Amino acid sequence: MKHHRPTRRATAFGSAGVLVTATLIAGAVAAPTANASAGARHGQDREARGAAIAAARAEKAGIDWQDCPADWGLEKPIQCGWVTVPLDYAKPNGKQIKLAVDRIGNTGTPAERQGALVYNPGGPGASGLRFPRRVTTKAPVWVNTSKAYDFVGFDPRGVGHSAPISCIDPQEFVKAPKMDPVPDSEADKRAQRKLAREYAEGCYERSGEMLPHMTTPNSARDLDVIRAALGEKKLNFLGVSYGTYFGAVYGTLFPGHVRRMVVDSVVNPSREKIWYEANLDQDVAFEKRWNDWQDWVAANDAAFHLGTTRAEVQAKWLELRATAKKSPIGGVVGPAELIGFFQSAPYYDSAWVSTATVLSKYFAGDTQAVVDAAAPDMTDTAGNIASENGNAVYTAVECTDAKWPTSWQKWDRDNTRLHKDYPFLTWANAWMNLPCATWPVKQQTPVDVKTGKGLPGVLIVQSERDAATPYGGAVELHKRFKGSRLITEKDAGSHGVTSLVNPCINERVDAYLLSGKLDAADVTCGPHATPKP
Repeated sequence: MKHHRPTRRATAFGSAGVLVTATLIAGAVAAPTANASAGARHGQDREARGAAIAAARAEKAGIDWQDCPADWGLEKPIQCGWVTVPLDYAKPNGKQIKLAVDRIGNTGTPAERQGALVYNPGGPGASGLRFPRRVTTKAPVWVNTSKAYDFVGFDPRGVGHSAPISCIDPQEFVKAPKMDPVPDSEADKRAQRKLAREYAEGCYERSGEMLPHMTTPNSARDLDVIRAALGEKKLNFLGVSYGTYFGAVYGTLFPGHVRRMVVDSVVNPSREKIWYEANLDQDVAFEKRWNDWQDWVAANDAAFHLGTTRAEVQAKWLELRATAKKSPIGGVVGPAELIGFFQSAPYYDSAWVSTATVLSKYFAGDTQAVVDAAAPDMTDTAGNIASENGNAVYTAVECTDAKWPTSWQKWDRDNTRLHKDYPFLTWANAWMNLPCATWPVKQQTPVDVKTGKGLPGVLIVQSERDAATPYGGAVELHKRFKGSRLITEKDAGSHGVTSLVNPCINERVDAYLLSGKLDAADVTCGPHATPKP
């Protein structure tokens, strides 16, 4: 699943568990193949040189800031511009692509200004262009930070306005109802495997030139070129969800270029986890958070009338799911569409009321509420293009970043086993990622995330019960980035913590971004306020 706010067909990432011994064993086994690793190193050296060349060019060129295009939905005084980067950093003078960036100036005095704060919301495949709107909409938790920083967003390579990629016709992509992700038979599995293979082929047909270069390390190199184009000697970065992995890879490749970095809701950066295992870990965490939501719904039975115990609420969910499977609601909402909508509850507490309300209305006889919530809007062509593009980038980055199992037996065994105890998301997540098993371009080896010379203390923020990026990911990154500090939001599980009102966390994020101050030790904060029906 993705690492950010779900669109119709959402997605997420994470994991737990520490595989230190496996890493050591792999390291020992790999030692004799020095030539292979020397070759990979040579490639990285070329890419590092290419990134330096591109950054020097960008520093000279700067960014020609203008009012944003009217259809981008970014009001004045937000400004937009373009940064040019090589498609392939090993060939810095070869084909170039343009990345869309935007900014809003700091709201304080010139003396208060500390430079640019660059944001990535995750995905992979999410746009960061709405970040400056935190200033125009006066988002309370960002008021202090915006006095000191220009807020800068961008569309990563392949996303939105930045040389967008595509894998399938967008209207076809959102069309409903889709097959139930939970297979009833071997025939169902064969049909899903065929869809996944065709999707991978579609990515290659529609976006083949971009695919080999759609990787997290390349996006990190792009980020360094953006830093240079902004005229910043060092980067201030805020990454959420997949944006934490993006930041971790940047910090590994460019440790001396980091000034301050906040990572929130952390993808486990272990090479063993990127990306197949991370998805399996997510399935477990989603089930736990789904249970938390059901407990809350049961505790608020006076508002929702869905039962006073988790088991009763789950029974209602299964009844809705079974009904939709037999006969899609409104002709368009089957189990796949229901998961697309209801998975926002384990993602975000802010979706608890809306998801419970839709379920409640359905059992009170209002089926239209389910259709309005979960069915695609075929008239929203711009939204559908964005959804398809987000999914294409998600797939391209995860499939190209790392080696994936090619054996269907392995996928089948792992997901069958997990589904027994964690049925909410397991098969939906499996089919979403299965294109990686037949991916048409070379799959890379993930960066070994670690502390390099000059890396400052990084601030890590994580809720204890996060579904999309389970808690173990934050612990793992904390171990790898020496001098980092971990803030744990206890008894909470919302994905994306820094945008929520929780003074214990908000004040520390402000203190770090405004003065570089980190606590002497890791901190545990209480939870933010639970939603009220």
